[in-house]
Amino acid sequence: MTMTLTELLPALSGGRPDDPPDPDAIFSAFADWAKDRGLSLYPHQEEALIEVVTGSNVILSTPTGSGKSLVATGAHFTALANGQRSYYTAPIKALVSEKFFALCDVFGAANVGMMTGDASVNAKAPIICCTAEILAAIALRDGADADVGQVIMDEFHYYADPDRGWAWQVPLIELPKAQFVLMSATLGDVARFQEDLTRRTGWPTAVVKNTERPVPLVFSFSIEPLHEKLNELLTTDQAPIYVVHFTQAAALEQAQALMSTNMATRAEKDKIAEMIGDFRFSSGFGKTLSRLVRHGVGVHHAGMLPKYRRLVETLAQAGLLKVICGTDTLGVGINVPIRTVVFTALSKYDGKKTRLLQVREFHQIAGRAGRAGFDTAGRVVVQAPEHVIENEKSFAKALAKAGDAAVARRRVVKKKPPEGMVSWGQPTFDRLVSSEPEPLTSSFTVTHAMVLNVIDRPGNAFQAFKHLLRDNHEDRAKQRKHIHHAIEIYRALRAGGVVERLDEPDEQGRYVRLTVDLQYDFALNQPLSPFALAAIDLLDADSDSYALDVLSVIESTLDNPRQILSAQQFRARGEAVAAMKAEGIEYEARIELLDNVTWPKPLEDVLEAGYEIYRQGHPWVGDYEVSPKAVVRDLFERAMTFGEYVQFYSLSRSEGIVLRYLADAYKALRQTVPDEAKTEELTDLIEWLGELIRQVDSSLVDEWEKLTHPDPESGESAPRAAPKTLTSNTRAFRVLVRNALFRRVTLAALGKYDELGELDAADGWNAAAWEDAIEPYFEVHDDLGTGPDARGPAMLLIDEGKTSWTVRQIFDDPAGDHDWGISATVDLAASDEEGAAVIHVTDVGQL
Repeated sequence: MTMTLTELLPALSGGRPDDPPDPDAIFSAFADWAKDRGLSLYPHQEEALIEVVTGSNVILSTPTGSGKSLVATGAHFTALANGQRSYYTAPIKALVSEKFFALCDVFGAANVGMMTGDASVNAKAPIICCTAEILAAIALRDGADADVGQVIMDEFHYYADPDRGWAWQVPLIELPKAQFVLMSATLGDVARFQEDLTRRTGWPTAVVKNTERPVPLVFSFSIEPLHEKLNELLTTDQAPIYVVHFTQAAALEQAQALMSTNMATRAEKDKIAEMIGDFRFSSGFGKTLSRLVRHGVGVHHAGMLPKYRRLVETLAQAGLLKVICGTDTLGVGINVPIRTVVFTALSKYDGKKTRLLQVREFHQIAGRAGRAGFDTAGRVVVQAPEHVIENEKSFAKALAKAGDAAVARRRVVKKKPPEGMVSWGQPTFDRLVSSEPEPLTSSFTVTHAMVLNVIDRPGNAFQAFKHLLRDNHEDRAKQRKHIHHAIEIYRALRAGGVVERLDEPDEQGRYVRLTVDLQYDFALNQPLSPFALAAIDLLDADSDSYALDVLSVIESTLDNPRQILSAQQFRARGEAVAAMKAEGIEYEARIELLDNVTWPKPLEDVLEAGYEIYRQGHPWVGDYEVSPKAVVRDLFERAMTFGEYVQFYSLSRSEGIVLRYLADAYKALRQTVPDEAKTEELTDLIEWLGELIRQVDSSLVDEWEKLTHPDPESGESAPRAAPKTLTSNTRAFRVLVRNALFRRVTLAALGKYDELGELDAADGWNAAAWEDAIEPYFEVHDDLGTGPDARGPAMLLIDEGKTSWTVRQIFDDPAGDHDWGISATVDLAASDEEGAAVIHVTDVGQL
């Protein structure tokens, strides 16, 4: 068994604590360890590691697949050998988590920790994996005295990100005693970073730049139709192919178009089926994906459920998917082996406007082509715009008739690009291929959290601010704006009594200090969590709606899931238009009234008024906005399954976003709501939400729980036992059964017999049968209740057997007789198999 790197450290000891290891010995030990693992160092890796062990900062700008991770591992080893604490940062939590587990294998779990804001594992370890924001907060709070000996920043091009770039810049400014290793495949000109790091740290800064890839790339511009080009690539053994689209809809459409092409042999399809095994595909997109991957075609984009993306990645890694159609999200942290990348366009919509790809973006995606150890070259193909391809086809036909190119060109009526299209063609392609990535631009910003962290630091906060605000990477005009903004924040904090000025410095040298205690990571996870706690204290725990109101408070502190809220608003406006037409409201009046129709916002007035009051005493929350919304609450009140909810709002291409929001809400409920505020009904709701998430895709919850409950003996994350069955969580399963039956009550109250018939068609309950059963109720009663009383546990009788449950959902009638209802059985084994409560309605009527 190969030794961990930690086991090599004793042999490097100089014998005395003040006698550091020899740099040559560190390098040789690491190189030998790598060789034992079958890894030969490339020249640029050797160069970078020699600079690291001799104490230099390193800017490593080498192509994707050139072994930057091995350099990072060597840097951690060097820091460990020198008794220093090292930090690895990455832009996304998934990449941080992946690196954490990889480093645990190399250094032993006891020596590696992780901090992401959501979870903290072994936080005192000598090697820490964290998001860039975590390290930035440490740098702000502790400054030059921070226990940070070395910083490895992966994907450093995020320095230029408009929203998050500040987190990559702050450590460079505030950690002058640290050694830095900055890594990215697309850095561009780094001369100013080289000069800046040397000036700040006093150590030389080496730039290791290698434009030669271990697997070189071959670029081409195609004027053939996409389906013809893909056929050519497949028949010339250029698979696996990643076809890059810039919308999720286009990626799925292209994947489905490939179903008419024979993508895999019978043996390959059998292997795919074997690897898929009993993997559970849900209805909707899941069934579509099942057909695609069994045919040898994959789909990959951010809107998919994590389990679907992992399945596609696993099949691709096994070489079983010839073509994967996806979006440009492939750029960071995705492990999909690819021989050929095909761009369907060189422009994209970035959320604000449609624009040409940046050189950095182009090379970040193109760099995924070519598999080290498998391919002698990677191939990058850019498809010409469709109108250009059609014009070339027209020219070819004209040439065949005229026999003269000049005559043919004159005869062709060229098709123009679509209106509004950002024009691009072969010159754009040539420029992107040959150009260096754009220089990274500073994206510094000042927030309340930044000001509070600096004030809480020992020493003179005014001098610290002077350094932070005048010695960052912004130009002078922007620096002046940041200074004015910082002064405004400071004055607001003083006016709110959060900060006080001291006549004499305190024992830690502070001239200003906080009058409140802040948790160490108060602005890292859910910055409005303290507000949520205060708001929950104001709720009436005896109210029938208390549990759902607590949920609404928590949801108001979460980031807005734009796709879901847009779908809710679209449906609400459609229903409002139908209602207004029925009332005879004129068109102009309808349009005006529609401006007030938005997504559901429970407790909006209460939350916004409470937020304004809370902000007066806690000015730092001014960096964030409370945002009333109802996604989890809406799902619960509609008594829908996850699949029904996705279908109801037409969110099949965004179901991964829906699930991530539900998981964020679940974690916030678990972390934020104190035990004393949890009623039985609220606990049931939390259990229901957790189980619903697990049954759709357990990874988001299981990974979080695994990381928040590590094995104390080894420091490793405790492995889960066999996956829990749905019915083993009795408390959550009761809520699922209650929701399934109440869904039927809701549809019955609305007279939606067709939908009821779809739910219970397998048991012979078609629309007509439901109508025959429900209409006699309405002959006796004018209304069928669907309020809080109607869905309460008192209205559901359950007889829990070992293999099935017998249930009776009682109707909430106006007279209070409670003698009508739905009788059913619940098949426990089928529920475990299906991942949802399987209900068989046996009777609907009066007792």
